[in-house]
Amino acid sequence: MTRLFLIALIIFSYHPVYAGWVALEKPYQPTGLETVYFDPNTIHREGGRVTLWQLTDITWNSTTRFLSSKTHKEFDCERSRVRVLQVIEFSRQMGAGRSTAGYIQNGGWQPVEALSANYVLWKAACETR
Repeated sequence: MTRLFLIALIIFSYHPVYAGWVALEKPYQPTGLETVYFDPNTIHREGGRVTLWQLTDITWNSTTRFLSSKTHKEFDCERSRVRVLQVIEFSRQMGAGRSTAGYIQNGGWQPVEALSANYVLWKAACETR
């Protein structure tokens, strides 16, 4: 009986686990039907600049063909700015399904705005040593 109870507990308490992805705290999530994550294992430091991967998961989307995207971002820790290096779009949630090759950009630096999703990512990237 105990064994059956444990099996039922495991089955009914199952939550999908997305290895590596950490959701941003609720106050920093964009409004609407999406959730922003980052993977701390992808933080790479080179001098005063740091790169990481961000995952944006869309709950529902009627305007585009994708339900999630991965964005490779570079942060300038000293000047508090960010730029997008690459975006990959996926047909399913959490970076699954068919992928569409994104773009690579040189330049396009933007200031990191206080209390934004990029601010949280900048802190995670730049304060990690």
